[in-house]
Amino acid sequence: MNTNSSFNLQVDVMQYPVFTGKVSDITFTKSLLVIQTINAYSYVMAQRTVAFKTALQQADILIADGFPIVLAAKLLKKQNISKIAGADLFFHFMNIMEQQHGRVFFIGSANNTLEKIKQRVAVDYPHISVGVYSPPYKASFSKDDSVEMLSQINAFSADVVYVGMTAPKQEVWVNSNKEQIQAKAICSIGAVFDFYAGTVQRAPQWMINVKAEWFYRLVREPKRMWRRYLVYSPLFFRDLLLYMLSIKK
Repeated sequence: MNTNSSFNLQVDVMQYPVFTGKVSDITFTKSLLVIQTINAYSYVMAQRTVAFKTALQQADILIADGFPIVLAAKLLKKQNISKIAGADLFFHFMNIMEQQHGRVFFIGSANNTLEKIKQRVAVDYPHISVGVYSPPYKASFSKDDSVEMLSQINAFSADVVYVGMTAPKQEVWVNSNKEQIQAKAICSIGAVFDFYAGTVQRAPQWMINVKAEWFYRLVREPKRMWRRYLVYSPLFFRDLLLYMLSIKK
């Protein structure tokens, strides 16, 4: 069982134990640290998918990767928390690994993206050893698929494992297989793979600062993102309003 004091830094946000600390508060433990992220999209998806909801609720640390979750914590619990993007977590751990001459493993995405990641890490973090594996592209993995994925991860002896297979597939897979993963931490960070590889451009910092990163992603990838921001985000705020009304009653 993990005993990291970071696990006490959480607040219940609509039945999800959201992390209230800073990214710098997140440190390694003696056992595997499972870190997941939650935003408006994943909240709505999790309400419809039991395995996804369970994966988020059972994470050791569940970070608020979106302003709607931060707002919900403020309105429901009077708790001021910080948004921690998957990229923030990624760079936090990469800096630690660079200092420790650590080993990181990227699982997910296409081979060309993984190769670009390896090339960039070699320049940005020369003291980090990198392993990669691109699993089969399918809606769900077979038992044999998972055996091979676990074999690739554990054979590399990774300190940190980054998973980029999109939600909810990545979170469900991690939660189902975490007992067999030999590492210090595993993080489901999805889009960070493409951002770091340069295959998808992240919003400028000023847009991130004014909480408009969602708009940038919508404009850049309307076919892929319109449902997330124009359908799921309103559904989240509807649920938040209903939750607030139920509390008042």
